[in-house]
Amino acid sequence: MMYSEKEFIFGMHPVLEAIRGGRQIDRLLVRRGLHGGSYHELMKVVTEMGVPWQVVPPEKLDSITRKNHQGVIAWLSAVEFQDIEAILPRIFEEGRDPLLLMLDGVTDVRNFGAIVRSASCFGADAVIIPEKNSARISPDAVKASAGALSTFPVCRVKSLTKCLTFLKESGVKAVSATEKAQTKASSADLTGPAVLILGSEEKGISPKLTEMSDLQVSIPITGVIESLNVSVSAGILLYEVVRQRGGYGN
Repeated sequence: MMYSEKEFIFGMHPVLEAIRGGRQIDRLLVRRGLHGGSYHELMKVVTEMGVPWQVVPPEKLDSITRKNHQGVIAWLSAVEFQDIEAILPRIFEEGRDPLLLMLDGVTDVRNFGAIVRSASCFGADAVIIPEKNSARISPDAVKASAGALSTFPVCRVKSLTKCLTFLKESGVKAVSATEKAQTKASSADLTGPAVLILGSEEKGISPKLTEMSDLQVSIPITGVIESLNVSVSAGILLYEVVRQRGGYGN
């Protein structure tokens, strides 16, 4: 796969300076076995700045660029991440009920972009993603969002469970979307402050997040295929929330 060098930077010094300079880093890749003074300096800054990073084999880095990456490549984020703990109080101060989405393990960039597009169209306030096991915010994701990612708030957190605890303590109802739920979305009370939790099509929502949820809802399906694409599910649930809030005049 060919990558554009506008999507990443490489080399110990350029990456270190970019992080220190406040560039939004989507993910840092570090070659397995890397060591030395510069490496330790980099990791100290990465820890201080809260940059997500992972150790990868040399072949992974070489597949991205054949230039002298020195064992370090940083993917640049196409968006500036925001702080949910700053966004939520502002919504309440405006006298509105927050409508948030939390994505657990949604790694496909096109699905992610489509979800953000729907969230923007239906007037949601933010999308929350984890640092790890989430789609990279790439130009493809921006394209799939029809440009919505350029302006729509995306909040990246270290722990979804800790974030959900904060939301629930702030009075936000946690609603998990799962095909196993007995309650249909149209029958559930989705009014008031809410966060819709959606998982990957392969693994679904983690058991811990499901356990923490106030409601579990499903979308009725009558066809042969038993599950919906996660971005389609997001759009249907967002529509239902807005409908119940009276957004369509009913």
